[in-house]
Amino acid sequence: MIKIICVGKIKEKYLRDAIAEYEKRLSKYTKLDIIEVKDSNFKNINITLIKEKELIEKYIDEKDYIITLELDGNMIDSNEFSSKIDNIFNKHSNITFIIGGSYGIHSYIKERSNYKLSFSKMTFPHQLFRVMLLEQLYRAFTIKNNESYHK
Repeated sequence: MIKIICVGKIKEKYLRDAIAEYEKRLSKYTKLDIIEVKDSNFKNINITLIKEKELIEKYIDEKDYIITLELDGNMIDSNEFSSKIDNIFNKHSNITFIIGGSYGIHSYIKERSNYKLSFSKMTFPHQLFRVMLLEQLYRAFTIKNNESYHK
């Protein structure tokens, strides 16, 4: 199973539609659970990160292999990502991806992470990033299964 814990809700219909499409496509390969936690908008960044950490922690299981999405994470290509997902599933039944909010992810969650992943040194809106992650997960499964999606 793949679990994606995200800070914040998706407001834009076009992004919700894209997410629904990739959820449908991924259902052929794995169970997917997308969990949205409330974003905190305190003026103090540390308080915001602590509140979001507390909400995220409620959904992390001790057996989960945790991948945090971070600017300073490892950058890999789609083929390496596919191999990584396949290798993780050989040892773990659950992979949990964590997408932080506007201020990122609390350091405690980062320390619990088994793998830190970055898609780019650029910053993306976390709502859009959810679609990007789902697309890459779908691509990873099509690569693993030698399907024609990945070119």
